[in-house]
Amino acid sequence: MATSLSGVVSSITQKGRFEPFDLHVSRGQVVGHQYVFQFGQASTVTTNQSVWATTGVYAFPASATVMKISSGSANDAAAGSGARTVLISGLDANYAPISETVILNGQTAVNTSNSYLRINDFYVLTAGSGNTAAGIIYAGTGTVTTGIPATIYSLMPVAYNAQTQAIYTVPAGYTAYITSYTFTSNNTTANTICSGFLYVYKYGQNFPTIEASARFNAGSVFDRHFDYPLAFAEKTDLDMHVSAGASGQMTGEMHILLVQNGYQINS
Repeated sequence: MATSLSGVVSSITQKGRFEPFDLHVSRGQVVGHQYVFQFGQASTVTTNQSVWATTGVYAFPASATVMKISSGSANDAAAGSGARTVLISGLDANYAPISETVILNGQTAVNTSNSYLRINDFYVLTAGSGNTAAGIIYAGTGTVTTGIPATIYSLMPVAYNAQTQAIYTVPAGYTAYITSYTFTSNNTTANTICSGFLYVYKYGQNFPTIEASARFNAGSVFDRHFDYPLAFAEKTDLDMHVSAGASGQMTGEMHILLVQNGYQINS
């Protein structure tokens, strides 16, 4: 956080100068407001699927559960050359934010202390001499085979050191405002049409509604900014989907302003 010349934290208008509101939020100077950036990448897109680092439509956990954290490489361990610790953060059974640091043990699963109903973030905290994760790191449940859990809820592709899934759940007591979203495709097949959708699962509703969409050519970018941000209530699941006429890599990202319910900025 920046300091003024007097050493006092300040970002207020002075001598007719001002800083944008979004910068205030990013600097943590607006109480009850938080910026969230959610990015996802899907490698071999054809039919409709979630934007994450594996195939298929993402399945949210049915109840809060202990997650098994493991890697496809034995080098991702406490004394290994790869990733050593990771941070997992998400929501508990009441949709309240929780997080913890997990010490890796290679392909052997390590149980989380918390039970997670949702995972909103998952990334490497520390690494050994390789300065990066050596294998794909997973969070999931069920039997773990060579580091891969039977049911996957989050994963970090090699070299990313963070999950790549454009999936997010609004915590209890907050409203999420999507200010913009982006889809990209690196498909090189001529005349391939790509589609993107924002699937929304409202709390208590087990089927999605599509609240935004995109249609664009392969190898291009679709970028949409909202004059009036899309508002989503607490406990809402947001899941970006993509499809394409021929196999190729696609990405999706959401820019979200998270606002604590009932909070007002006094003038």
